This record gives sequence, C-alpha cells and structure tokens, in this order.
Amino acid sequence: MAFPGSLWRPPANRGLVSHCTHHHIVVLLLTFFSYSLLHASRKTFSNVKVSISNQWTPFCLNSTAPELRPYELWNSSHLFPSDEEATLFLGTLDTIFLFSYAVGLFVSGIVGDRLNLRWVLSFGMCSSALVVFFFGTLTEWLLFYNKWFYCCLWVVNGLLQSTGWPCVVAVMGNWFGKAGRGFVFGLWSACASVGNILGAFLASCVLKYGYEYAFLVTASVQFAGGVIVFFGLLTSPKEVGLPELGADEDSSVEEDANRPLMGNDDADDDDRNYSIQATDSDNQPKAIGFFQACCLPGVVLYSLAYACLKLVNYSFFFWLPFYLSNNFGWKEAEADQLSIWYDVGGIIGGTIQGLISDVLQKRAPVLAISLLFAVGSLFGYSRSPDSKPINAVIMAITGFFIGGPSNMISSAISADLGRQDLVKGSSEALATVTGIVDGTGSIGAAVGQYLVSLIQENLGWMWVFYFFILMTSSTVLFISPLIVREITLLLRERRLRVLAE
Repeated sequence: MAFPGSLWRPPANRGLVSHCTHHHIVVLLLTFFSYSLLHASRKTFSNVKVSISNQWTPFCLNSTAPELRPYELWNSSHLFPSDEEATLFLGTLDTIFLFSYAVGLFVSGIVGDRLNLRWVLSFGMCSSALVVFFFGTLTEWLLFYNKWFYCCLWVVNGLLQSTGWPCVVAVMGNWFGKAGRGFVFGLWSACASVGNILGAFLASCVLKYGYEYAFLVTASVQFAGGVIVFFGLLTSPKEVGLPELGADEDSSVEEDANRPLMGNDDADDDDRNYSIQATDSDNQPKAIGFFQACCLPGVVLYSLAYACLKLVNYSFFFWLPFYLSNNFGWKEAEADQLSIWYDVGGIIGGTIQGLISDVLQKRAPVLAISLLFAVGSLFGYSRSPDSKPINAVIMAITGFFIGGPSNMISSAISADLGRQDLVKGSSEALATVTGIVDGTGSIGAAVGQYLVSLIQENLGWMWVFYFFILMTSSTVLFISPLIVREITLLLRERRLRVLAE
C-alpha cells in the first residue's frame, strides 16, 4: 500500500550524508566558535563579578584595616559604599544587557536578512570585543569609573552581541537542510555552553593578575575570531558553486529531506523545495517583513514558550554559582566549577533530543516529554542535599531536560519556522524569524533576573524553584496546540503503516 506524500517521509539522514562536504564542516566550525566566543565574553563578566565588586567598594570595611590617606586618591574607584549596592548594580547591568540584547535581536534578524550575513556577524563580533575591552580593561587602566558610562557601554554591547545568533542560525540553515537538522543543530547549539566553559577557563587563568586582564583576553580572542569570520565564512553554498538546498531535482528522498517540519503537511510535492538566503538570478525575492514573520504558523507560540524557558535557563546561567555559595556555603571557585555540569547536561540533552526529533520528524512531542521530566528534576534539585557529587548529578539531569529543549527551540526549531512553505516566495526569512524567537526569549530572561532576585529576597530559594516549575509548565502550555497537532499526525502515520502491513 502506498503512503500519501503528506504523511510518509523517507529517513532524512541519507540527504545529510550525500550533501556533506568539507565546506559544510568549515561552516559548522566557524559558526560554532564565533558564537562560543560571544558567549565567553558574557560568562567572563559573570565570573569576575566578585573582583569587580571588591574594586568598586571601600577596602576599609572593618576596624582593623588601616585608613589610607589622601582619601580621594585611594577611594576614587569606590562607586558604592557596600558590597550589597555593588552587587545590585551588577545585577542591573545584567538586566540592561538582556533588554538591549532582546531589542537588538529583533533588529539584527531583519538586518541579517537584508545584508551579507558574514559582514553583520564579523562587525558584531569585532565591535562587541572593543566594547568589552573599553568596559573592563581600558577603564581600569585609566582609573576611570562611572556608573552611567558602564550602563551605556553595556547597552551597546547587548545590541552588538545580538547580531550573533540570528546570523549563525541563518548561515547554518543555508548549508544544512531538514536532513538530520535536529541532530546537527542539537550538537551545534552546544556552542553557547562551550562558550560558557571557555569563558570560565580564560577568566580563571588570568584573574590573579586582575579582572581587567580577563576582559582583555576574551576581547582579544573574540576580535580575532571576528576577523577570521570575515575572511573565511561562506554564508551560502552558491558562493563555492554548490547547489542550494532544495535545488537537486534528481532525488525524491533529498527533495523531501529539505522540506520543513513546520510546513503545511498537505502541500503539493511540487512546492517542497526552496532556499533560504540564496536567490534566483531571474527573480530576486524580497526579504520578509517583521509582522509577516510574526504571522507565520508557530512563530508566536514558540516565541512565548521560549520566553518562559529561557527565563529558567538563563536564571541558572546567572544565579547558579551564587545559589551554590549562598545556600550551601561552598567557596566561589568550587561553585563556579560545579556549575559547569548544568552546561554539560544541556549539551547532551540538545544532541540526543535533536536526534530523536529527527527520527520522529516531529519536534513538539519531544519537547513536551523533556519539559515534563524537567518539572520533576527541578523539584528534585530544589531538595538536593549538601553533597557536591549528588548535586552535580541532579544538576546535569536538570540541564539535560531544560538546556536541551532550550537549544532545540533556539536553533533547529527556529530554522524550521523560517523555512515554511508560506515563505518559499520570499526566502529571506530565517534570520528574521530567529531574531523574533530569541528576542522574545531574551525579554523573558531579562524580566526573570529581576523576579528571581525579588522572590529570593522575600520568600527564599524554594519559592524560586517553584517559580521555575511554573515557567516550565507554561512553556508546555504555549506549545500545546502544536503538540496535539504533531501527535495526531504521528498516530495517523502509525495507522497507515499498520494498514500497509
């Protein structure tokens, strides 16, 4: 019995293997490490907060410390009278960064779909590196300390860093079709976690010389990475004479492999193939508008879901070391090292769950199951005993079920959303859609940082975890229509297979 084309699709991994060249590997590595370097600079700021706080507050906080004269000379760097106020300002900088980053994502996606992705990405990396250098290194060398100057720099840094994610996802989407996209993007989206680990490593190596050198090292590496991207990144297969995604008409399997998961399952077979960034020389499509992108099926639902999930994920990113030190009394260095296990869990989770979604050719059911387990892992981690090995294991499990879905939504699912049948006539959509999804998520993350501190101060850490459980459950709620739709399709496919036997 033959299967209807709208329900039965051959395995997609054959298309991935047949199209993979050394250019694909180079693109994967360049985009991976470019975003890793952007995340490394963010992690550096998180890791040196204690040193910055000490520099911005008076040394003479106890009666046995000598009073240094003249007071104005020795206390010119003291912006705040206490560590508490300095910590509050550092938290404010986090919120400022996330809000400007969110706004920038909406703009960067639109810009990335209209300009050369390589130019936009390399400009963002190099410019952000200069801002980080000014913020952490140059101000310390010049002994210049000003709260408003720091705020302005961090607003600019957020806007510049926002060029990264929409551009790298769009470039990856140009080179890798639906064939194996869940696995490839799941593994590739570990770039953020690798960047966190890299930033922690670089900062710890030079922090003993002063926090300004931690900023100097990460800024220098990021700037160098931006230069390499400018001269080495290929944004589209057509730049080296390779066929665009969906251009191969000789293999029906490969045609189907390039069809998006988010597209209309009842669409005609003739409408399955199209490209993302590449344009036909005879008919240049216009870039899709912002509101048109918002109206694409699934974009708003996944954006709202990602706002809730990124709130939880980034709260672990910003608050986990502080929670370990504050709740268990562990040393700051030990808490920083232990927090890496959350990123490890996210890397493994994104890869495995992406592979499963490729096998099923459905994303939403995989997300739903993982997030339901995430609720249980959050409840268990909130009651973790004062034992580092046990804490690390539960932390990695939590990262698996939270970080994995977060990586999937921000990468593979964003690529699916930007390659729907509805935009085949205006293929310049992927960066715009990615910016909308990640931008909405960043707004949720920014609001979350304030709410976490507010809840922790008034109700305690246990209620913070209850809040995380609520946000994780809300993520499932927002994508529930997509879950029902995709599960229904899976059941229909299963019934047809049974009838065929």
